[in-house]
Order: sequence, then C-alpha cells, then structure tokens
Amino acid sequence: MLIGVPKEIKNHEYRVGLTPSSVRELVGSGHQVIVESGAGDGIGAGDDDYRRAGAGVVDSADEVFATAAMIVKVKEPQAVERARLRPDQLLFTYLHLAPDPAQCDDLIRSGAICIAYETVTGASGLPLLAPMSEVAGRMAIQAAAHSLERAHGGRGMLLGGVPGVASAKVVVLGAGVVGTNAAMLAVGSGAQVIVIDRSIDALRRIEGLLGARVITVFSNRDNIEEHVLSADVVIGSVLIPGASAPKLVTKEMVERMRTGAVVVDVAIDQGGCFETSKPTTHEEPTYLVDGVVHYCVANMPGGVPRTSTHALNNATLPFVAALADKGWQQALRDDPHLRNGLNVAAGKVTHREVADALGHQWHDPETLIGQ
Repeated sequence: MLIGVPKEIKNHEYRVGLTPSSVRELVGSGHQVIVESGAGDGIGAGDDDYRRAGAGVVDSADEVFATAAMIVKVKEPQAVERARLRPDQLLFTYLHLAPDPAQCDDLIRSGAICIAYETVTGASGLPLLAPMSEVAGRMAIQAAAHSLERAHGGRGMLLGGVPGVASAKVVVLGAGVVGTNAAMLAVGSGAQVIVIDRSIDALRRIEGLLGARVITVFSNRDNIEEHVLSADVVIGSVLIPGASAPKLVTKEMVERMRTGAVVVDVAIDQGGCFETSKPTTHEEPTYLVDGVVHYCVANMPGGVPRTSTHALNNATLPFVAALADKGWQQALRDDPHLRNGLNVAAGKVTHREVADALGHQWHDPETLIGQ
C-alpha cells in the first residue's frame, strides 16, 4: 500500500504521523511511504532521515493526498485538507468529531474511510488516546503553574508554595489517564490535590498510587461546586469516548470562583467540560472569563512534539501496519477494537456516539466491511 504523511498545518502543531523508524518498519514490510517535505522538522527528523528510512519525499501536501491510498496524520484534517480527500481513501488520525459538525459533514461528503485514533479500543481502555492523555495530563500542571503567575492573569501563586506559605489547591475532575498524570505531577510539585470522579474503583486506584498525598472525592454536584469554588487550579479531564464532554462546571460556578484562579480544560477536543471553555492555540493559549484564567489549547501535546510523536507512534504503528497489510475492510473484520475506530465511511457515520452528538443516522460498521 502507498502510505502518505502530510505536514501538519494546525496552529503550532509540530507532531508528525510517522517517524523515520516507523517508515522503516513499513517499508521493510513491502509498503511504500511518501512524506511531505518538512513534515518531520518539528521533531528533529529531516527529509534525509526519511529518505534513509526508505520514504519518498515530495514537495507538497497536494501530491501526498492525490497519490496515497492511506493518509496517516496526527490532528484532525483542516478544511483545506478535507477538500483533498478522495472517495475510498483511508484516513487514520485523531478526529474528535462530536463537537465539530463542519468536519463531520466534510468527511461525509468526501466519501473517505475515516478511522479515529481516539475511539480505537483495547483490552484496557483507549490505546491510541492514552499516550497523548499522559502527555496532556502532565502538561496541564505545567500550564497551570505558568498561568497562576500574576503576569499571566493568575493569582500570583507558586504551585507548591514555600515553607510557611500555603501551596495551591489543585482540583482534578476525572481520574482517568489525564487526571492520573495531572495528579501525579501536582502532588510532586507540592500542591494540595483533590481528585473527583464518579468511579469508586478509579478513586481507589488513585489513592493506592498516591496515598495520603491526594484526597479523593466522589463526583456529584455538591462536591464539584464545593471544591471548584475554593480551588486555585481546576483541571478538566473528563472523557466519554466519541461523545461530547459533559459540562461539569457551569458559567455560574466560574463567576463565583476565586479571581485569578486557573482552569485547564484538557477535554476541549471533545467540546470541553466547562461551560465557559472555547478552543485556544499555543500562540494565544489563555483568556479571561470573570477574572478566571482559561487555558483551553486543543492540541496540547503538540507543544512537546518530539515526546508526543514517538509516544504516539509506539501505539499507532501496529494498527497502521494492519491496515496496510490487510486493507481496511479485512483489518476491521479481524479486529473489533480497530473497528470501533471507524467514524465515517463512504458517506455514512459509523460511530454511534458521534451520530447521536451530531444528529446523523448511525450505520453499523459491520454492514460496510462485509463478512
């Protein structure tokens, strides 16, 4: 199969769909890979690195999209990229369609086969989302610490405090991969950490991992309101795979938060879990609402592209290889977890949560892949 890797064009997105090492593995299995010139610059992988791995380097994204049977990306295709997609072309990338009706409509019109990293399942969670969730959870605490500085609109606090001066109170909404990594870094910084989740098993796991250094709280409206209103930092890390994130923090609650408090909405790719959230970029990462600093960068891991790209490729390469070796229909027939990643195919929405969120008719993917 001819696999194409275009350069990412989202604001300050420096990751790349395939590393030279991944290219070498695919070429060694008999596949062809073409890479847009400069695609790997953000991770320190130049065109010559890709050539040595066996890839062809082309001058433009137009050539990648026009010739490749499968496109491997990182972030959701932007409008100009969606216009380049062809019927039956395979797209493998993050999509996050539930809060993005325009993208979904374009993918339907394209007729392409669109498999989303974030809804591919595994025996224990979401294997292609997990590495970026680990990165985003850790970055969330870095971003919060920076945003707490007075020059950035924050309360003028040091996250871990100093002897004789209280540390910041960090509230983490959600005890999944993002929340666990955020809590780990927050505890390590010396902050006071509260983790809120509705899963008692998840709270037990956090407590077993971090012990008395973290306070676990069951998620209900009263508990969320109590701890959010007294927080210096709130990390939103709630995920319902494929669906829009629930709005756990209302506009009225934000109005009552401490002036200069910081919210970091890691769930922004799925619409965010604060009513006051809107996507931002690494170029302009924050804005103020009622004196509360909002950090809502929609591609947080793109800020550390070297770490993120290698972590992502470790997880995606086996699936890329399966799709290239078998073709998408056979690969999805053989692997129900990969089949769960199919969001849009041949003009039909094939992921139930996406269809429900956007008001489209849901089509069972098994009817498209055959027996």
